[in-house]
Amino acid sequence: MTGTERENCELAIIGGGPAGLAAATLAARLGVETVLFDEQPAPGGQVYRNIEANSRETGLLTPILGADYARGLDLVRAFRASGAGFEPMSAVWQVAANGKVGISRDERACLVRARRVILATGAMERPVPVPGWTLPGVIGVGAIQTLMKASGIIPDRPVVLAGSGPLLYLVAFQLAKAGAPLQAVVDTSGGSLASAARQALPILAGFAGDLLKGLSWIAALKARGIALYRGGYLSIEGVSRVEAVSFRSGGRRIRIATALLALHEGVIPNNQITTSLRCQHAWDRTQLAWRPETDAFGATTSPLVAVAGDGAGIAGARAAVHRGRLAALDAAFRLGRISRNERDDRARADRQALLREARFRSFLDRIYRPSEAMRRLDDETIVCRCEEVTAGELRQLIGEGFSDVNQLKSFSRCGMGQCQGRMCAGTIGRLLADETKADIADMGQYRLRIPVKPLPLAELAALGNADRNSGPVLEVADGDPSQRI
Repeated sequence: MTGTERENCELAIIGGGPAGLAAATLAARLGVETVLFDEQPAPGGQVYRNIEANSRETGLLTPILGADYARGLDLVRAFRASGAGFEPMSAVWQVAANGKVGISRDERACLVRARRVILATGAMERPVPVPGWTLPGVIGVGAIQTLMKASGIIPDRPVVLAGSGPLLYLVAFQLAKAGAPLQAVVDTSGGSLASAARQALPILAGFAGDLLKGLSWIAALKARGIALYRGGYLSIEGVSRVEAVSFRSGGRRIRIATALLALHEGVIPNNQITTSLRCQHAWDRTQLAWRPETDAFGATTSPLVAVAGDGAGIAGARAAVHRGRLAALDAAFRLGRISRNERDDRARADRQALLREARFRSFLDRIYRPSEAMRRLDDETIVCRCEEVTAGELRQLIGEGFSDVNQLKSFSRCGMGQCQGRMCAGTIGRLLADETKADIADMGQYRLRIPVKPLPLAELAALGNADRNSGPVLEVADGDPSQRI
């Protein structure tokens, strides 16, 4: 049965990465009628994107991407064998509090009503608003990795990677192995991985392999003669496209001419759907991002909805698997497939594993602070890429008395573009907090409107099963009639 024909299911899982795969596999094995919806043509998510096809090919792409990527094949195979339903190429544009899920597939929209929903939408790259970041030729480090995994595309022009976080060095190492013309890596985090690792050894017992892996990437880059810098205050130069990047390092300004610049300042939870549901969120002062408030099993303040994986707070792919399993156990309990005692007994191993992973994550969060993404913005720097709103324009509105993120959104159109605020929501909150000398946790979030993904009006008008799925077609939250259509 296809996504445009299915009208009901017990458990809908949104997202086919490690959390979604683990949740769907376990839930199906526990007897829950489970359907996984994902935008990609095959399961794997961003972390294990295209893993089945790449593993079948005889080329060198899988060895270049590494053993951690290759291990995703076991997750996908277990999911395929579990009996869970899979709806690929399905964009979810709505999740309502009553379990109604809006799907767009093959240029057709439909509604599927689920008794329980697990959001496994993962993370997104943190936007890095620095001067010149909107020039053609400036992309995210994650985009380079996506092109490698999805299509085997390797940059054929000089490239510089700049930012902080383990992904920066992983992708640099992968590019070097692939023979890409990697010019330099600019680490803006400021600290030394080696010295930080030595200081953290008492709390990192059992993670020697992870530490050595990261250090080996750096050593391999140095052995290949690739320039490694520690610096900050990035500025991107160019007229019609990127021409150079400059930064401060060792008390001097360094400029590198380049045709391609990839930025990365870590990742943040992709919480568009939980925001549209009006779930309670908390400002994570360690990861400097909003995350939905969840219990030990991922349940949110929306009664039918849980979050698994990095969407509930950044913890990595290994932790995402355990979070997915916990959310599946809770769903099976709530749907009457297992008892509370069985849920809790089965959950012990995953909860212990999560505690272990949290130790290493706290180390990564400490050494890879997103300094460039949190620095004071120049007035000319564009905050909202969709509507081309600058930091200076927002400061002017704040000076005129606008003290709420949604006021700024209404009067500047910042956040009203196609990305629905994905690229600017965090930045506008930070800018408002800086200008008003307030706590960013008090700034709140955009009141996100649905659909959370672009949906053609023609698909909405032709919604085939709206009459059979009672209630409004579009719904932000129960009890808010002004947001229903």
